[in-house]
Amino acid sequence: MTKILHRSIGASLPRAVAAKGIFITDGDGRRYLDGSGGAAVSCLGHDHPEVLQAMRAQMGNVSYAHTSFFTTDVAEQLAEQLVELAPEGLDYVYLVSGGSEAVEAAIKMARQYFVEIGQPERRHIIARRQSYHGNTIGALATGGNAWRRAQFKPILPETHHVSACYAYRDMMNGEAQQLYAERLASELEAKVIELGAKEVMAFVAEPVVGATLGAVGPEADYFKRVRQICDRYGILLILDEVMCGMGRTGTMFAFEQEGIVPDIVTIAKGLGGGFQPIGAVLLSKKIYRAFAEGSGLFQHGHTYVGHPVAAAAANKVVEILRRPEIMENVVKMGERLHSGLQAALGQSPYVGDIRGRGLFRGIEIVANRETKQPFDPARRIHAKIKKEAMQRGLMCYPMGGTVDGVHGDHVLLAPPYIIQPDQVDQIVERLAAAITATVEVEQNTV
Repeated sequence: MTKILHRSIGASLPRAVAAKGIFITDGDGRRYLDGSGGAAVSCLGHDHPEVLQAMRAQMGNVSYAHTSFFTTDVAEQLAEQLVELAPEGLDYVYLVSGGSEAVEAAIKMARQYFVEIGQPERRHIIARRQSYHGNTIGALATGGNAWRRAQFKPILPETHHVSACYAYRDMMNGEAQQLYAERLASELEAKVIELGAKEVMAFVAEPVVGATLGAVGPEADYFKRVRQICDRYGILLILDEVMCGMGRTGTMFAFEQEGIVPDIVTIAKGLGGGFQPIGAVLLSKKIYRAFAEGSGLFQHGHTYVGHPVAAAAANKVVEILRRPEIMENVVKMGERLHSGLQAALGQSPYVGDIRGRGLFRGIEIVANRETKQPFDPARRIHAKIKKEAMQRGLMCYPMGGTVDGVHGDHVLLAPPYIIQPDQVDQIVERLAAAITATVEVEQNTV
């Protein structure tokens, strides 16, 4: 009997007892290929000796020092590395303990910025439907994941949402990518004007949408248009790269592929690689200066921000990610994964779309390929695929509610960056078998 309040009460979970490379072993000796990095976290796999050594060395020096009293060399070094990696325009770093915390800090940062510069009327946040930005109250309110928001809606602060850039379902027949991007940008601008341009403080978006949509990237010059709208109305652009950042899409920051730079970007997950809980917010010089020349502080903080051992782990993870062979492997293995999925599932009557970038791939499951009709949500296809995959020794990240928060199913893949060709092929083989077995059983029970 467990004394833990697990996510799913009454679920029978295997006990993880060992992990090495891209495999996790349970108490019965079964090995699972980590095809999702947990939740897109374990970017360097498990038991990486260099990261573990860095953590041990830091614990031998300083294991904890509260940031209201001290800074540490490892935290300073991590911030310097991140600023060196980031495109010009992101000049400072605020360290946190995870993704939701990073988004929460970014929202408060945006609000305080406008207070500091004498625009306290700016209060509205605009984000996108079918997005996910975290589970704390502010982050949950910002996100557009309808299922996660539903029961907490009465206590969520007011936020506003526009359409996601979700071409598979929302681009009209015959509509060019450029026109689709223009249409979405016009919708955003209309929302800004509706709310009052001088009262909007931020637009928040994932460059490549992760958990809620399953590796959905932007179309054409969508983000360039978004950046122009934010500049036109003095709105801060916050990009959430908690899941898609730190090399996951083949570049260190996913937004680099869009030719823009946000005012604020949030990172986590791959930043610490799962070795320690950590996240970060990168911010522009203008925001930093507003704080420095105004109140002289950022009115925010948590007990474990800048934790020395977490910073030491992330510092080493980032150092490893900067090695050219790592990103080269993300791109190469990402292409192999995509082509393998296309070969195995591209003609399946139950697979509507295969998408993504780098080692961040999504497969949308449908009941009818021609009409894109999703399965009845009551049948919980995503959960059954996860169970089938686990039985075949594969960890993947399926979710429901892909279409509108209720209907639709997809599977997200985000394996470690150290994955090798034969292991990519194993993911494809096991996932294809799990999807096929699931939908065949479902069709036979209709």
